[in-house]
Amino acid sequence: MGPVELLHMSVFSQSFSPCGRFLAAGNNYGEIAVFSLSSALSPEASEISQKPILTFTAHEGPVFSLLSTDTHLLSAGNGEISAWSWTELTKRNTKAVWTRRPQYKSSLEIPEINAMVINPRENSLAVGGGDNNIHIMDLESGVFKSVLQGHSDYVHCLSIREREGEILSGGEDGTVRIWDYRTGQTVHSIEVYKYEDCARPQYGKWISCLTTDAEWMLCGGGPSLSLWHLRSLSPTSVFPLSGCQRQAAFYQDLILSVGEGQFVSHCLMSGEVKSLIPCTPPSLNTLAINTNSTEHRVLTVGGSSDQIDVFTNLSYRAFSLSF
Repeated sequence: MGPVELLHMSVFSQSFSPCGRFLAAGNNYGEIAVFSLSSALSPEASEISQKPILTFTAHEGPVFSLLSTDTHLLSAGNGEISAWSWTELTKRNTKAVWTRRPQYKSSLEIPEINAMVINPRENSLAVGGGDNNIHIMDLESGVFKSVLQGHSDYVHCLSIREREGEILSGGEDGTVRIWDYRTGQTVHSIEVYKYEDCARPQYGKWISCLTTDAEWMLCGGGPSLSLWHLRSLSPTSVFPLSGCQRQAAFYQDLILSVGEGQFVSHCLMSGEVKSLIPCTPPSLNTLAINTNSTEHRVLTVGGSSDQIDVFTNLSYRAFSLSF
């Protein structure tokens, strides 16, 4: 890849291997890079340790979503999902185990897939994207068994509440929908932009990030990042962060968020912004926390750059991996 392509690279997605020793990252060129965290974090690490052990083209369009099961890395491109064996990837073998395509209304339409989430109880995969729908695939048979319809525009993000039997989705239409995944029906639809404290008409109404933890939900995009109590379906805190937030996560007693801006925001549940930690990319798309391995517990962030920042301690960047 030439210097011009590197200059215009964006990292959209990340996923850690089940063992926690490897990180996969997807970019706007349809490539996936696999990095060895064990060598990048080792005391003997050199510049070469911060480069991928493997880079391959997985899809024609951008890789907007990556996800790991106990054995496979799942990647989403334009209108397709592929599975790659983690064991084979670490041996540098890049043959897809399978590729599946949701049943779209028209064969001419190839919508991007923006989000994927696994429902462990049902052993199914939910995917959402450019056709406004959420497609449910049975992971054992590879068959798409149902479609959740209700959004009137692109689906950007998904989250699961396994215990409650619910899938949450956020879309370009400004709504967060809560679905009962057994019936496929919408249980609640929250129009976030209609809440005065959250609304920011200058940025639009789209929901670009969504995550849940027990009774709590974080969502944002055009509207400010806000914390909601899911029993009362009301916002309890609104975070005064500038620009649109693209990914947020609950971590211990903090809320971590990335979006427009060259920093990771550390926020408290009360709504206070505790600190802004500088990063390399000018704008950020993805944040991931490695909980699969205590030895390699890191926070990694990527965005409009070929660099992925690695934080061994939440308060400063330790080094950067690069495509």
